[in-house]
Amino acid sequence: MDNLVEKARTVALEALKDEMRWDGSPFITHPDNVARIVSDEIGLPDACVAAVYLHEATRVHRDIDISAFPQDVRTLVDGLNKISTIKPKDTRLEAENYKRLIVQYSTDPRVTVLKIADRLEVMRNLQIFPKTSRDQKLLETLMLYMPLAHQLGLYNINNELGNIYFRFADPEQYRAITNKLAATEKDREQIMAEFIEPLKKKLSDAGIVYKLKVRTKSAYSIYRKMQVQKVPFEGVYDVFAIRFIIDCEDDPKVEKDLCWKVFSYVTEEYESDTKRLRDWLTTPRPNGYESLHITVKNRNGQALEVQIRTRRMDIEAESGNAAHWAYKGIRHEASMDRWLQSVRETLAHPFDASPEDMPAPPDKEIFVFTPSGELRILPAGASVLDFAFNIHSGLGCRCTGGKVGGRAVPIREKLKTGDVVEILTRKDQRPNRDWLGWVVTSKARTKIKQELDADERKAAANGREILERRLRNWKLEFPDEWMVEYLKAHKYPSILPFMAAISREEVDVNDIKSFILQKQAAQQERSAQPAVEAAPAPAVRNGYAGTTSDDILVINAKNVKGLEYKMSKCCNPVFGDDVFGFVTRTEGIKIHRISCPNAARLIERYPYRIQKVVWQESPAAGGFQCTLAVTAELDHPVLSAIMDVIGQFKVSMRSFNVKENLRNGTYEITIRLLVPSSAELDKVISLVSNIRQVIKVHRI
Repeated sequence: MDNLVEKARTVALEALKDEMRWDGSPFITHPDNVARIVSDEIGLPDACVAAVYLHEATRVHRDIDISAFPQDVRTLVDGLNKISTIKPKDTRLEAENYKRLIVQYSTDPRVTVLKIADRLEVMRNLQIFPKTSRDQKLLETLMLYMPLAHQLGLYNINNELGNIYFRFADPEQYRAITNKLAATEKDREQIMAEFIEPLKKKLSDAGIVYKLKVRTKSAYSIYRKMQVQKVPFEGVYDVFAIRFIIDCEDDPKVEKDLCWKVFSYVTEEYESDTKRLRDWLTTPRPNGYESLHITVKNRNGQALEVQIRTRRMDIEAESGNAAHWAYKGIRHEASMDRWLQSVRETLAHPFDASPEDMPAPPDKEIFVFTPSGELRILPAGASVLDFAFNIHSGLGCRCTGGKVGGRAVPIREKLKTGDVVEILTRKDQRPNRDWLGWVVTSKARTKIKQELDADERKAAANGREILERRLRNWKLEFPDEWMVEYLKAHKYPSILPFMAAISREEVDVNDIKSFILQKQAAQQERSAQPAVEAAPAPAVRNGYAGTTSDDILVINAKNVKGLEYKMSKCCNPVFGDDVFGFVTRTEGIKIHRISCPNAARLIERYPYRIQKVVWQESPAAGGFQCTLAVTAELDHPVLSAIMDVIGQFKVSMRSFNVKENLRNGTYEITIRLLVPSSAELDKVISLVSNIRQVIKVHRI
């Protein structure tokens, strides 16, 4: 025995001298058995064998000093110790996550293989454990360790684990299948000899060099196939299978020709089931797997699966991108697949790679536990705050910090795989804008923004109340147009943050008072200037579109008083627009905007029907319909921002339609409004166009 292994076993023997297994035998027999599996059955080097002993020595006795051992051995031990702390709450539901956690802990990929060897030893001695512990180990083996062994290409170990699981989980079915396999063993040998003999001669005469691989499915594999296909033992076609591996040059045409030639010899000699022909030569599987599969019947009518491939195809299927584990429907991620494949290659050439050359496992995620042992997966770089929001949004909003492994840490503390995190909260805690810089998960960011928006609205309501109270005390008014001007001058995108700033005392209300007084003074100065009196013009009154009455003044048309008039639907003029009247034959006067698309044509072709029109000094009760077209970035918050702006003015929204333009990455928004005047509409357009995500606003 190597000196390294001897030293490690001596450490383990001393540490475990008082420990016993469930059957009363010394606990040292467990690492002894695992070491034999690692060395003799898998063929890993002495460093791995030494790590098995040191893992068992330090798993409980953490104070044992192993610093004298090489770094690669200590790395293996650290990985095994971390895996031993995994206590799945519900393996069946979280199997894939726990499997990924095992791989994550395996900084040196051989750690996963050592853990599988450890589990194999436990399963070989499963009868010594109490029933509750036995049931848990059976479930873990089925959901975690068998898939990993299969993916790593440890097929013999996987089959043995499966058979042991089957033997304990369903002993009656296990006995039935194994007894049938034992009873038919001689029959299979005879069938094999009879099947191969005529094919041997034909292949030899054709000069085809080949090798045969023969295998019988494991009892568990047969049982699984019976369950999936809903057939009895006799209905499983590939209980017994022969694989022809042809030795030839690596030329695609030559390979395919030879495979089909062997196929023709087999199907000439035996009746084939064409429904079960699988031609992955002509069209390889997406993962690159190439082979011919056919089911034939021998002279006695018994089914037998035959696989035909070349040596290159076989190597690719067993060790390359199309490895056996990659096409059996096992769930996996691309990054983990690549890592597991590199482990396979390392195992195939254990002395060709140094520890420095070992591939590292995927590291885009971390695996963190609650104090009760519940597993949570977060992106790398996640903080205590991310973890709190991952558990529950309410917990995240009240989070003040946490305890990691019993140590108090702030909410921005970054977590790492294996951390056990307890969240600390306080009832009066609220999110603030700094939190957005301390989280990486979208769930946490979204919830923090929602809470900040809610706080902003609450502050805005308080700010509006403060401003209105001050205005009443000053006996001043703050008209909408002046407020819009003030917002633009102080770079507030909308009224909401402006009112919130008043609440937070970021805006001095005395500055607003000074601004209003300046505007009043300027207004009074303009009023003092002599006004140019306009000649009075007769008013024409009438209702339009079935709504309340509106007034227009028709200049130089004294005889048209009482004529019916309507607002034209092609341009929907509103109070304050520059307009003209067009005298129709049957519908009276129609009012158009000067900018109406039809204006130029009407004025040019029918100048004698054009009637000059002006609005009276103030709009009548009611409103005017108009439509806005808005183009904005494909960012969901912009929709609520637009509605917030509209809600600030004396307008009524009749419809709000949104279409996604995925090609341009924009929202195409159509808004129908009822407005009292063009001045009010201009305010809406101005503030909507100031929203950061809005690209264009125009009136239809």
